[in-house]
Amino acid sequence: MDKGQPVGAHHHRVTLPLTVEEYQVAQLYSVAEASKNETGGGEGIEVLKNEPFTNHPLLGGKYSSGQYTYKIYHLASKVPAFIRLLAPKGSLEIHEEAWNAYPYCKTVITNPKFMKNDFILQIDSLHMADYGDSNNNPGYMRDNFIIIIESLHLADVGDQENVHELPPEKLKIREVVHIDIAHDPVTPADYKLDEDPTKFQSKKTGRGPLIESDWKLKVKPVMTCYKLVTCEFKWFGLQGRIENFIQKSERRLFTNFHRQVFCWMDRWHGLTMDDIRAIEEKVKEELDKQRNEGEVRGTRADSD
Repeated sequence: MDKGQPVGAHHHRVTLPLTVEEYQVAQLYSVAEASKNETGGGEGIEVLKNEPFTNHPLLGGKYSSGQYTYKIYHLASKVPAFIRLLAPKGSLEIHEEAWNAYPYCKTVITNPKFMKNDFILQIDSLHMADYGDSNNNPGYMRDNFIIIIESLHLADVGDQENVHELPPEKLKIREVVHIDIAHDPVTPADYKLDEDPTKFQSKKTGRGPLIESDWKLKVKPVMTCYKLVTCEFKWFGLQGRIENFIQKSERRLFTNFHRQVFCWMDRWHGLTMDDIRAIEEKVKEELDKQRNEGEVRGTRADSD
């Protein structure tokens, strides 16, 4: 099989009118709520583990304790038709392990049934992980598909040029993508009036609406999520199509999720981490029930 070339890196910068400390609670709350919105009709999220971890060195030993989660994403309608055609029946399950040692978090995503440990999505990590093996599944795209996402959360307006300390040769091929949660367009299918930052004003904090085009320079507090996304796909002939899908999907995900983070502020503001753990446990039970009922919910893949 011929090999394609590595895809260039995309550096997404998402600025929010929050503190870095607030974002920890906001992110976890929004992940839990968004999980419910994406689960139903046999698809969605299954939470297998959510527990503290210790003595797991991250980022060269700088962090070693936090919260570990292990989830399975049951997908079908949420991937493009051409991927569904390639994938064997029942193989569209994504396994996610995450070590959240905020403000640092490492997430590794694999697809054991379809691509085995040959599809890797690694978030917030500078180290490759041992993903294990299984003799019961030969793997469909072995060593052919790797996506890496590294994120940093900093108290600035997104104006630092090399927070991930990339060498000059990688900086040359990196594309910076500034995401404006208020003014970047969203698809009609994704738009919700109550998740529009230009309409929302927090009753608890008074923040918003984000109407002016230069709101990032005027709001206080302010922080930015820096997300470096790189991909290597080695199936000749499909590389361009996969690259386009990944680029569209990553921007769509980052935009929609952070619009929710901001517009749900009055739901999460003031919550403690104990509150968040209780919410996560309740949501886990709801997801187990909801996944096997009703119709498919949430985001669908764009038409091919």
